[in-house]
Amino acid sequence: MRGFAHRQRTQQMGMRREEFMGKPVIGILNTWSDMSPCHAHLRDRAEAVKRAVWASGGYPVELPALSLGEVMVKPTTMLYRNFLAMEAEELLRSHPIDGAVLMGGCDKTTPGLLMGAISMNIPAIFCPAGPMLNGRWKGKTLGAGTHTRAYWDKLRSGEISQDDWVDLESRMTRSFGTCNTMGTASTMTSIVDAMGLTLPGASSIPAADSGHTRMASACGSRIVEMVWENLRPSDVLNHASFTNAARVFMALGGSTNAAVHLVALARRAGIEFGLPDLDRAADEVPVLVNIFPAGDRLMEDFFFAGGLPALVLRLSGHLDMTARTVTGTLAQMIEGVECHDDDVIRPLDNPVAKAAALAVLKGNLAPSGAVIKPSAASAGLMRHKGRAVVFDTHADLVARIDDPALGITADSVLVLRNAGPKGAPGMPEWGALPIPKYLLEQGVRDMLRISDARMSGTHYGTCVLHVAPESAVGGPLALVRDGDEIELDVAAKRLELLVPETELEARRAAWSPPAPRSLRGYTALFCEHVTQADQGCDFEILLGGPDEPEPEIF
Repeated sequence: MRGFAHRQRTQQMGMRREEFMGKPVIGILNTWSDMSPCHAHLRDRAEAVKRAVWASGGYPVELPALSLGEVMVKPTTMLYRNFLAMEAEELLRSHPIDGAVLMGGCDKTTPGLLMGAISMNIPAIFCPAGPMLNGRWKGKTLGAGTHTRAYWDKLRSGEISQDDWVDLESRMTRSFGTCNTMGTASTMTSIVDAMGLTLPGASSIPAADSGHTRMASACGSRIVEMVWENLRPSDVLNHASFTNAARVFMALGGSTNAAVHLVALARRAGIEFGLPDLDRAADEVPVLVNIFPAGDRLMEDFFFAGGLPALVLRLSGHLDMTARTVTGTLAQMIEGVECHDDDVIRPLDNPVAKAAALAVLKGNLAPSGAVIKPSAASAGLMRHKGRAVVFDTHADLVARIDDPALGITADSVLVLRNAGPKGAPGMPEWGALPIPKYLLEQGVRDMLRISDARMSGTHYGTCVLHVAPESAVGGPLALVRDGDEIELDVAAKRLELLVPETELEARRAAWSPPAPRSLRGYTALFCEHVTQADQGCDFEILLGGPDEPEPEIF
């Protein structure tokens, strides 16, 4: 009788029985919304997917999913990544779906959709939203996010006018699509491409390119084939997939946010993979992709240079080329591929930066680890000792950072706490702490900054991030006081609070946890179940254990 009801209600929507009987049902999870400019075109791309699914003998159904438009969502999209992951999993479990096309690309939509699909483990292919077109202003290249921060500092220091700032608003983001720098969006879609969960090279195609529509259509054709093959995420993903992804991440000079998302994806797949694996990859592979913020070009240039397949070609000696993809193997991905611009995708002997894309730091200030992006930091601060100036909340930081009475100098170490997964909550991108206005006016453009927050992948600077355990759960960051000396040594991968252990023990005994930020709703659920940054900030209730059984149907 349940089957009768399914067929009846499908015909209620105007479908003839012959149009859907015996065909694989393909769920198109679409994160389009009017509050997600990066995904403004995904309605049209969903139509291209549907067209191809029909032509390939499938039955497409579009399922709206939570849209996490970076910048638009308060306080941070990271708070809702796990919400999207849960929704994606349950949409696929609760509906009669045989295979899925996952449509996203803005920062948290890629890991959120894939975390859910990996846990559900039915045939799935990721259709990336694609980067926006290159930007220019007064003859200068503009990268979304990277130059927002740069020109904000120029505005605060008086180097540009308010009229310039307003003009920049309409010049920096020229089309729909994700950030055109190597921010979190392109880092994550490229990583997923390298892991084999997209069509080869899909991550590099600009959103406004006609080839992007054709790629979406090809996703529709391929997912129908994958259903008949029963090719699932568990058939593609293994430890080699994640090692490949980590090495591509480093060659991209990618966003530090990937250090959280990649760990979360691995844990969903039941694969032991963490910060030590990322640290090894950073030691083995230099930054080869010349894109902001580590370089000076943009994603459209990367596409014309050959995109992700050309980078895989460059890295083939460092990758397991037998690793599976949704279309074959990595070796097959690079058949006939060439690199068309050696300045954009550099050879191994001519890297973009001598510094690595990531370093994992340990020490008494970060027992479980912290990360820094040396390739986007200042060489002169890679070994630094300075006195801490501590801010207890982001509001406290904004209120006091420009106060000369604090005595902040270029050698000071700015510390922000209560900005982690539980403390903020949601671990917002507050890690690029602002530099005091009076120092900007003196020409200071970087300082050592430390927090349990994240930093946008489009940003730059000597920022130590993801300090774990976070301060809100009693991590050592909670014990730092104004005037304490902190020492960073990136070469030694150490982050130390130079305070005697006896003093730290006394401070720990006097410390009490902050009051919960939320007592109801999803935020309370998040704070109760979220893990720390080094564990991927996922919910522990979504990890491990037996597979969720198929729901009973009466």
